[in-house]
Amino acid sequence: MSKQTNPEKEGKKYDVDVKVRNFCGKAKIFFIISLALIVISLLSTFTGVDIALEFKGGTIITYSYMGDMDESKLEKELTALVGSAVNAQEGESLEGNAHTLSLSFSSNEGLTVERQAEVTDKIQELYPDSQLELLDSNDVDARSGGEFFAKCLVAAAFAALILIVYIAFRFKQISGWSAGVCAVLGLLSTLVVTYGSVVLIGFEIDSNFMAVILTLLGYAINDTIIIYDRIRENQTLLPGMQIEDLVNISSSQSLRRSIRTSVTTFSSMLIVTIVSLVMGLDSILSFSVPMMVGIAMGTYNSICFVPSLWVWWQKKRGISVLAPVKTKKKASA
Repeated sequence: MSKQTNPEKEGKKYDVDVKVRNFCGKAKIFFIISLALIVISLLSTFTGVDIALEFKGGTIITYSYMGDMDESKLEKELTALVGSAVNAQEGESLEGNAHTLSLSFSSNEGLTVERQAEVTDKIQELYPDSQLELLDSNDVDARSGGEFFAKCLVAAAFAALILIVYIAFRFKQISGWSAGVCAVLGLLSTLVVTYGSVVLIGFEIDSNFMAVILTLLGYAINDTIIIYDRIRENQTLLPGMQIEDLVNISSSQSLRRSIRTSVTTFSSMLIVTIVSLVMGLDSILSFSVPMMVGIAMGTYNSICFVPSLWVWWQKKRGISVLAPVKTKKKASA
């Protein structure tokens, strides 16, 4: 492999076995892209956020039936009947050729027995030959969903705090506290963009969304840690180098590994998404699609946004060159 020489700074040249890309030179572009994606994601809230029944309360009624039913027609007719939003979802029954129909009614107090009877009568009126049979009816308390949501937020905040402390101590040679804060800012950017994608695509904010957020909390920070480790290593191997060049080299050295790891994970989620589309498994789609967005955004943040933000922070503090790491001398025998 041919060696690439980084730009000459202060009369010094350094040879590294990697093609060095000027990530820090494009910092303004990275900042604009990240800011634009965050603003779009936050503004998506005003287009309407679909909150799952488990978070806002209501009633879930499940039927078995024969033949075919039009979900859109059912939702329209039943919404007019009960006066609240209705979500209809078909499924396959384990017994014979029957199908299942799950109806979700948003309501603070749930549907009364009389209302549920009216719903059953309406479906039978629309589809008299469906051999409709009530399987189950459950009221969902919004408080339990709210408690789950609050616990997830607490877990996310606690994880972010732990990450800052962990990075601060592990990478104290490269100003660990600033490195930790930049890493968490990149992680928050990933989570916000993932949220925006869920809203814009039209998925519900449900337990799957919370699972995606908690998964990305651990996964999306991985590449950033690797680049920080490279910076710390090159801090000693390439003493006196300008901080921009040091980060460019470290990011370039980690680029191939980061992309391979992300492509592998992204491809796995893509396969799951394709299978879910073919099989009509919407509940899996609401996990796999946001995960793909989070993986892509997390990779971008780790390689482009976070290192550039960290360099900007150091330059604001007046640091242009990192001091070499002092190694302990071994005592002579």
